[in-house]
Amino acid sequence: MIEWTPLGNGARPVPRPVATPLVWAMAFGGALLLVAFLNTTVGTDRPVPALASLSLLAALLGSRARFAAAPGTAVLCWLFLNGFAIPPAGVLSWMGHRDTLWLACLLSAALVGTALARIAHARAAYRRITASAAPDADEPRSP
Repeated sequence: MIEWTPLGNGARPVPRPVATPLVWAMAFGGALLLVAFLNTTVGTDRPVPALASLSLLAALLGSRARFAAAPGTAVLCWLFLNGFAIPPAGVLSWMGHRDTLWLACLLSAALVGTALARIAHARAAYRRITASAAPDADEPRSP
């Protein structure tokens, strides 16, 4: 049975996701800075740390975004991974299985970040609503 509870009792709604263009702008800037940092510290011949870092970035951005932003976030991260984190720098290439795997990894990270954030926000909202709607133990229940 569904019990309607007014939101005026102190319950806060689930936070709204960030607008998709803003998420993509953050993905562009974040991937640029992250790849530049990794190229100076690790080098361009090791794509695994870059893929792991960009996947983490995609998951973090996904945690504040809508599901619709995930494909664009993955593609932007992949462009910087492919274009600047592997030699030759500045040249986009497509190597079938490798790039498909990288895109799938980045897309999965963005989707998992979004899904986990939505679940966490929904659980927190449910707990706030049920905790504020629960009757006090001192009050007698009416039949």
